[in-house]
Amino acid sequence: MARWLAPLCSLLLASCAGFEPARLVPAIALSPEDLSLGPGDSGLLVDFGLETAVNESDSLLAVEVLPGVRVVDVAANGPADSAGIRVGDVILAINRMETNSPDAVLALQRNAYRGEPYEFTLRRGTAVLSASVNGREIAANPGPRELYRVDPVATRAGYRTELIAVAGEVERAGARVVALFPGSPLPAAGIGEGQWIVALDGVGFGSAQELINRLNRDYELGAEVALDVWDGRGLRRFDVELWNPGTRVSRVSFGPLLQYRSSLEPDSASLDILDLWLFSVYSYSRNEGERSHSILGLFNFSTGYGELVEEAQ
Repeated sequence: MARWLAPLCSLLLASCAGFEPARLVPAIALSPEDLSLGPGDSGLLVDFGLETAVNESDSLLAVEVLPGVRVVDVAANGPADSAGIRVGDVILAINRMETNSPDAVLALQRNAYRGEPYEFTLRRGTAVLSASVNGREIAANPGPRELYRVDPVATRAGYRTELIAVAGEVERAGARVVALFPGSPLPAAGIGEGQWIVALDGVGFGSAQELINRLNRDYELGAEVALDVWDGRGLRRFDVELWNPGTRVSRVSFGPLLQYRSSLEPDSASLDILDLWLFSVYSYSRNEGERSHSILGLFNFSTGYGELVEEAQ
C-alpha cells in the first residue's frame, strides 16, 4: 500500500499545484556575430558629411544612369554643408577623380586624411561648380569599440574570441574568460579569468558569441554542461551547472475549498477559502505593498499602501 501511496500523492500534488521560477529570468537579445558600432566600424577615415546615391535620370520613361553621383543627404554643419553643397547636387569628380559610383566616394574616404581640402566638381542644374570640402578625420573619434561578449544568464560571464594553439595543434578559436559576474557558476567549477574555453560538450565553436548562443538556446537553465578549458599549460574538462533560478509554488487548487495564486511580476498573491461562486468565506490578496482582506464578501479592509498609476487616455 505504501508503495503506491507516494506516487499517488505526487500525482495529486502535480495536478493541484503549479510551479514557476523562484527568481525572475532576465530576457536577453543575442547579438549578431558582426556589430555595426559607428563611423569607425566601416573603415572610413574621412567624413565628408554627405550621402550619395547612383545618379539616375528623373524620367520614368527613359531611366538611365548618368555620370556622377547624386547627393541625397547633407549633415547639418558638416564639411559638405559648410562648403555649400546641397541635396540634389551631382558630384562629377573629387580631386579630378571621376565619381560615377557611390563606391568611388567611399574608396576615397578610406584613405588617410592629408589635411588638405578636397576639390569637388559639382553639377547643379546646368551649371558646373567647384567646392572645397575640408574633410573631417574620423580616426580622431572612432566611436565605441568592442571589449567582449557577455552571457548575463547561463554562465554570467564575459568572453572574448581569441585564436590559441592547444597542445601544439593548429590554432583554433577559443572564448577567453575576461569577466566574472556575481552568481556565475564558473568559479565554483574551477574556471577563472584568463582561461580559454575551447569546446562545449566536446564540440568546438567559432567565436565567443557562438558559445553564448549555444548556452542560451540549446540548454535549459540549471543543466549540467561539460566545458573543455585550456589554461596555457594543459587541456581539462570541467562540469558546470548553469545558473539555476530555482522553482516556487505559483498555484495551489483544491476545488472550491482553497485557491492560491502568486506571481513575481508583478509581486502579488491571492488566497480564497471556500469559494462559493458568489462570495468566498475568506479572501486575501496582496499586490506589491497593499494587502486586502474580505470575509463573506461583507467585511472588507485593506492595509499597507497602494500605488497610483497614471493611465494614458
